[in-house]
Amino acid sequence: MPPPARHDPASEELADPAVADDPSPDGDGGVDGVPPVRGRGRRARAVTVLALGLVVFALLLPNEADALSPAGFVRVPVEAALGPAVLLLVPERARRVLAAAGGALLGLLTVSKVLDLGFSAVLARPFDPVLDRLSVEAGLEFVRGSAGEAGAVAAVAGAAALAVAVVVLTTLSVVRLSRAAVRHGGAAAGTASVLGLAWAVCAASGAQVVPDRPVAGGGPAALLYDRAVQVRDGLRDREVFAAQAAVDRFRATPGRDLLTGLRGKDVVIAFVESYGRDAVQNPRYAPHVGGLLDAGYRRLRAAGFAARSGFLTSPTVGGGSWRAHATLLSGLWIDNEQRYRALVSSDRLTLNGAFRRASWRTVGVMPGVTRAWPEGRFFGFDTIYTSRDLGYRGPRFSFATMPDQYTLAAFQRLERSRRDRAPVMAEIPLVSSHAPWASVSRLIGWDRVGDGSVYTGMPGAGLPPWPDRGRVRTEYRRSIEYTLSTLISYVETYGDDDLVLVFLGDHQPAPLLTGHGATRDVPITIVARDRAVLDRISGWGWHEGLRPGPHAPVWPMHAFRDRFLTAYS
Repeated sequence: MPPPARHDPASEELADPAVADDPSPDGDGGVDGVPPVRGRGRRARAVTVLALGLVVFALLLPNEADALSPAGFVRVPVEAALGPAVLLLVPERARRVLAAAGGALLGLLTVSKVLDLGFSAVLARPFDPVLDRLSVEAGLEFVRGSAGEAGAVAAVAGAAALAVAVVVLTTLSVVRLSRAAVRHGGAAAGTASVLGLAWAVCAASGAQVVPDRPVAGGGPAALLYDRAVQVRDGLRDREVFAAQAAVDRFRATPGRDLLTGLRGKDVVIAFVESYGRDAVQNPRYAPHVGGLLDAGYRRLRAAGFAARSGFLTSPTVGGGSWRAHATLLSGLWIDNEQRYRALVSSDRLTLNGAFRRASWRTVGVMPGVTRAWPEGRFFGFDTIYTSRDLGYRGPRFSFATMPDQYTLAAFQRLERSRRDRAPVMAEIPLVSSHAPWASVSRLIGWDRVGDGSVYTGMPGAGLPPWPDRGRVRTEYRRSIEYTLSTLISYVETYGDDDLVLVFLGDHQPAPLLTGHGATRDVPITIVARDRAVLDRISGWGWHEGLRPGPHAPVWPMHAFRDRFLTAYS
């Protein structure tokens, strides 16, 4: 018969995780006099504290950029009380599964919050798991344009690694805390009770530290519910949009009845990137931009031109310019990529298409298009000039492939200077004021533009993107001033009785520049020397000049197509 196993208190103490996490001050010595059990216990407690900190951070992290402050973390999520209570009540095997699943879900929701923070900081809206998956390519295109191919690859790899790390670490943290809660059941139950009571008191009283964000507000469960609603609405949106697109009062209108009030005119629709209401009304920018517009209008009036201005509400903020373009031209509200792709696959009559039906030559001058653009056929262009077709031989200025002055000079050379031509209708998205506003060219004499090589070495070319906030705002303002100055100078130089210029912003810039809570309004202006053109819109209530006043009419952007066609047809 074998001898009985000898009882070893020291080995039992090491095997007991509760003792290991809370060792006795007594010990048998170790390296530098620190007992081995105590050293392991301190490390274990440190890891547990870090796990607790990560879980608390994940629970409290807000998902809106304007709440990202110390006060924004003052909340009591109900999950902080219910989680420990549930884990204490279920059997051990179920507890392990629940802890791992809950940790993984918390990690995924934390990644979702980070996406929300990024989207709200740039686009003033939360991330949409259904509709925004189609925007990844556009986002990568922006990174490539700003930081190059290597920067785009590094950004994607870094984001993927960070997302995986967050999910793994939150899972491990919740599992570790669940074991600690069981070992210290009394303390865990007491903490859960206190948190539950605090949540109930705050919920009943409506306590708030940040306005409109209750202390007992939504936690991960509320965010999960919001995501489910987003998914449901995103899946339904296809049917909703199809019903809206089926209504088109000008679908069957013959060309002879369209745009009769503009016969013989060259009509240019120029989108000014990131030109929003704040550019003409925010005290940071308005004194400079507004002064430029007022001075420019005095010069245009001296040359015989007149202008009327109002506001349109864009479907997007901070990016997604193509959706704003499509909204204005199609008369449909295009606020997500799913709608955009459905639109360009349809036979909807666009404003460009209406001009083409009425025998105008229609062109798209697209300096921002650097590769194949198959959806361009949908808009009804006879000719599309991409960046490769415009003959530019100068440097890039940050995101912009070429300065706006070069774009307009190329349009004048390629289209309006041609003899024996039909009237032209052109859509021209101008890109010098595109984020990240790191560099901008300057206005030069039109006779010096040439092939663009004159811009080589111009101060400001090639500056690194995204400098400090103050500099971003200054460069944004300068870029808007540059583009508006270029448009005014173009009209002064090449305008005549047959030119009608419609210029507008595509969207407001990112909240970094406007502050949170800014409108989505953008200025729109029609300039013409022929007074009959502006008489046609006298009933619109638009303000005289290149700058709409604070009380100028505001229309949704998709209303413009029908109002324009009605006024001039």
